[in-house]
Amino acid sequence: MRSLIDIADLSVEEIDGLIATAEDIIANPDKYAEKCRRRKLATLFYEPSTRTRLSFESAMLELGGQVIGFSEAQSSSASKGESVADTARVISCFADIIAMRHPMEGAPRVAAMNASIPVINAGDGGHNHPTQTLTDLLTIKREKGRLDHMTVGCCGDLKFGRTVHSLLGAMSRYEGVDFVLISPEELKVPEHVRADILNASGVQYRETESLLEAMPQLDILYMTRVQRERFISEADYVRLKDTYILTPDKLTNAKPDLSILHPLPRVNEISVAIDADPRACYFKQVLNGKFIRMALILMLLEVQ
Repeated sequence: MRSLIDIADLSVEEIDGLIATAEDIIANPDKYAEKCRRRKLATLFYEPSTRTRLSFESAMLELGGQVIGFSEAQSSSASKGESVADTARVISCFADIIAMRHPMEGAPRVAAMNASIPVINAGDGGHNHPTQTLTDLLTIKREKGRLDHMTVGCCGDLKFGRTVHSLLGAMSRYEGVDFVLISPEELKVPEHVRADILNASGVQYRETESLLEAMPQLDILYMTRVQRERFISEADYVRLKDTYILTPDKLTNAKPDLSILHPLPRVNEISVAIDADPRACYFKQVLNGKFIRMALILMLLEVQ
């Protein structure tokens, strides 16, 4: 029995295999319609989620399985003080696989240590969100036809953004990937990510505060939100906030085949005027999330 807690739990070969399965699901949906018949997914969501929870539920239903669970801690026995470990043991009696989101970093790992069924980390605090990273990788592969030899720009909150940290960790394992890290000084990639991922892998990267200056080089632009609450100085926030709002004029010097990704939800960091641009891929990402989670469920349940 195996769980997925961190994107690093998967080898490059396993990631490529999951992407290949997802692409086969897209091409041949009827082939997979009964693969998880009589299997149950438990969605244990201790904090709010729209895309991730519904994506997992849709994935299991389209595999012919069923879904049980809860969408907030108050509707579970956590409100009575039940531990994550005990909840995992209890749910193991009812379901075949668990998808868990929890505000506390490490909670899904605790669940995996105590469950007798596979556990998927659907986001734990600011730590990890491996299925979002798999979603991002599938989207890039479908848009570009490859995951190597490209320049990826990550823009916005690179200090606290768990999706960015996971994407850097995953894509740094592919040959010829360069990163441009675009952020204000206050929200640069943290030192541990720089040391443990970027420097350790030997990947090429550079840091800049200018989105416009970086734009012409990029094959992928991964946008995130710059959050007012991360700034000590309101003046610094006001000075920088519009710099990281993607508007049509900022794409003037972009490559015609640029792919724009965003883990969503967006607030105002991508203008709605971009939505009609063929380079906008963030709603495609949402759909891809369902397919890659279908592939992951099949893998962890060892369904052939």
